[in-house]
Amino acid sequence: MQNSNENKDNLLSNYNYEIPEELIAQKPLENRSSSNLIVLNRKDKTISHHKFYEIADMLNENDCLVINTTKVVPARLYGKKATGGKVEILFLNPTADKDNKYTVLMKPYVKTGQTVYFDGGYECKVLEGLPNGNKIISFNKGNIDELLDKYGFMPLPPYIKRKDGLAQKMAELDRQRYQTVYANNKGAIAAPTAGLHFTEDILSKLKQKGVEIINIVLHVGWGTFKPILAQNINEHKMLPERYIVSEESAAKLNNALQQNKRIIAVGTTSVRTLETVAAKTGTFENDKLVSIKACSGQTDIFIYPGYKFKLIKSMITNLHLPQSTPLMMTSAFAGREFVLSAYKEAIDKKYRFFSYGDSMFIQ
Repeated sequence: MQNSNENKDNLLSNYNYEIPEELIAQKPLENRSSSNLIVLNRKDKTISHHKFYEIADMLNENDCLVINTTKVVPARLYGKKATGGKVEILFLNPTADKDNKYTVLMKPYVKTGQTVYFDGGYECKVLEGLPNGNKIISFNKGNIDELLDKYGFMPLPPYIKRKDGLAQKMAELDRQRYQTVYANNKGAIAAPTAGLHFTEDILSKLKQKGVEIINIVLHVGWGTFKPILAQNINEHKMLPERYIVSEESAAKLNNALQQNKRIIAVGTTSVRTLETVAAKTGTFENDKLVSIKACSGQTDIFIYPGYKFKLIKSMITNLHLPQSTPLMMTSAFAGREFVLSAYKEAIDKKYRFFSYGDSMFIQ
């Protein structure tokens, strides 16, 4: 039988909090590293406030920083029906070109068999409507990379408003800033936002200090926006996302485990990848993880309170939406009440929230 705290941790309503709309960041700061950084110490239950550029002073030569090098595809397109009506498409698998078919979200409603027209002479036909509301489409040209690179928009989350032509005006800024400086593996339709605060200068300082930086990949998908509908959160199912941990990265992680280094995951996507690989390939001695193996595949791991972390020791993350899976993961790592108390402080101090917002370091 679960105790009362466990029951509270399983209730969706206990991950709610009130966020003033003006604190939802609508655009990035001029300088990536100028964001606020709230630091949570799990051992002492203390909270302190800093700037992100101070992160280099908080890490040392006995630390490993794991970053997600996925690259966001400009996967949102705007086209027109034959009637002239506007259509918006979001690719859910922008790099998966199987038989020239793509799974997309499309609005407003377009009937099966109808054609949507885009710039550059591109056309797509709706082949099938799926039970979940998604559409299967095919294009008149085999490679859509050129279409997306030239005419696509970054797939910003719905709480970032780009109305009345603002998407066009801010398109270039969003292409630069809704992307980490180390992105190089194309395939995501959402940014691993904890990494947005890093600059080349900070990464250089960390390397000079002897911090080891390890690359992994998780292509962030539509599941990052999928709302939880079940009141009991352990009934929620994550949508699968593709991940890669290379032989080189696995070797570096194993060396870190052997030397008892602090493994710091940048972002909930890095956490999900590392914990997936630990569960699938890990070797344990006396319940302690001693090694992992390189692997790739799809993960639908859902981390919420009660989960026992196997690999990570610290986490850099953002300030997440109420009742969201990333908030539940951070609650699993630091404790729900402690995390929500930190969020309250962040709101009181006018932190900027969500994808383009401020950051958190949980030690």
